[in-house]
Amino acid sequence: MAKKSRRAAKKTAKRRAWTKQQVQEFRAHSRAKTPVAVISKQTKRTPGALRVKAMELGLPLGHRR
Repeated sequence: MAKKSRRAAKKTAKRRAWTKQQVQEFRAHSRAKTPVAVISKQTKRTPGALRVKAMELGLPLGHRR
């Protein structure tokens, strides 16, 4: 009898484009110096995705500004 693996299937990243409204909100968070972890939970995006977008837009992000 063959054993079946009970491991959960690995989730793949679902890429979502940034809307104009999301970019505006992101800029507001940057101006307000909101922590990356908080923005991440609100936008449902990873901290890495936020940092990449901040670099693209030339926005300061993170605790060392």
